Amino acid sequence: MRILFVTSEAYPLVKTGGLADVSGSLPTALRELGHDVRILIPGYPAVMEKLQNSKTIATVSPLPFVDSVSLIAGDMPGSGIPVLAIDCPYLYKREGGPYLDASGRDWVDNPLRFGVFSRIAAILSCSQSPLSDWIPDIVHCNDWQSGLTPAYLYFMRASGIQNCASSVLSIHNLIFQGNFSSDWVSQLWLPPESYQMHGLEYYGQLSFLKAGIFYADTLTTVSPTYAREIQTEEFGFGMQGLLATRQLDLHGILNGIDMQEWDPARDPHLTHHYDAENLPGKKAVKQALQQKLGLQQDKAAPLLGVVSRLTEQKGLDMLLEIGETLIQQGCQLAILGSGDARFEAGFRQLAQRYPQQAGVSIGYDETLSHQIMAGADIFIMPSRFEPCGLNQMYGLRYGTPPVVTHTGGLADSVCDTDAQSLEDGSATGFILQAPQPQALLSAISRAVGHYKQPHVWHQILQNGMRQDLSWGKSAHEYVQVYEKLKG
Repeated sequence: MRILFVTSEAYPLVKTGGLADVSGSLPTALRELGHDVRILIPGYPAVMEKLQNSKTIATVSPLPFVDSVSLIAGDMPGSGIPVLAIDCPYLYKREGGPYLDASGRDWVDNPLRFGVFSRIAAILSCSQSPLSDWIPDIVHCNDWQSGLTPAYLYFMRASGIQNCASSVLSIHNLIFQGNFSSDWVSQLWLPPESYQMHGLEYYGQLSFLKAGIFYADTLTTVSPTYAREIQTEEFGFGMQGLLATRQLDLHGILNGIDMQEWDPARDPHLTHHYDAENLPGKKAVKQALQQKLGLQQDKAAPLLGVVSRLTEQKGLDMLLEIGETLIQQGCQLAILGSGDARFEAGFRQLAQRYPQQAGVSIGYDETLSHQIMAGADIFIMPSRFEPCGLNQMYGLRYGTPPVVTHTGGLADSVCDTDAQSLEDGSATGFILQAPQPQALLSAISRAVGHYKQPHVWHQILQNGMRQDLSWGKSAHEYVQVYEKLKG
């Protein structure tokens, strides 16, 4: 099949979160299954700089405000996956990130930037495409940034335009919805009849995500448990009713990880390497991490790792509340992330009070994230909700058993440690049943108790490290979704 994979970020071109990891890995796995996959992405400066073998291949028009744009074809660094980048400096060549300016505020014209992006994806997915020799069978959209694509395609079909691709929308995190003023309906050339409850209207606004959920031919999300959760009031963020009406079209497919990028046996970010059969290297990485963060060189101290956005969603307020208790109980903390100012300040203060027990780095650091994932003994990820999560899988891969909440993809990827799971070899981590500080403290204490039993701990480590966490199984499930659409 020909698949146009539409994403606002893809690693290693540009990354702000897990969507980039998925967009860098899933197309590769689909290609390995024999499918013809091309990624469509806005031409941010980082994309234009990193794209290999790039050349202009077409002009796309007509478009709101910008009339036409150039389409640049190139190759993804490393994987060689074909990439189509939208060359439009007016919309995408800016200081800052894909969604936020340099001061951390949303670009005020984000509805235009991603409305144009969505319309281009739709044009490339039908007989109007300037790429007449390559029209996709499937256009696979991701999150709100490409959510208008299924709506544009729906109305293109209704107007008689031929060869329109079937549309798939993947929901990576329902909390990000792309809701904007209704004035954008006409400005983005959407028909007036689309702006209604049975369409893209959402509490008096135009919602990019609702448009995708309503008009896409089928829907996926990033874990089976999350697919069920988002149909409930607690996790549906106002869209649970619509999602429930589409439950037969909603497929929960657990993300995989890039097993080459995340491999402790060859990770270039690590000072030493190791695998499930040869674990001494992990102890050396821990020692190097303690030294780098200025922590006491204590081999026996359980080192708890965090790589995360510092937000309530991620449950880091709970860790902050019990952080001093954990340190007094002999644990060390290695924390990397950024987010809410009060959490950043709180963890900094903790590190200032206990400089030899808590190392805190505010910001994003790819090298340090790998080193924490490998050097920590236990990975802490107590999210209040987590559509899929990738870091807990990196923890499994690196022999760093995760402590997680029973939600979303965390529930689908981590098996709690108890007598039964230890006996049958399925124990891989520790699950707290409720997102509460005392429940987190109890789960970490349980993990530390097993950590102090080396024979048992090695078994838990090896159970996780030997799992197949690759994209292979998930890619097969996506292909089944595509094939069902094509009949």
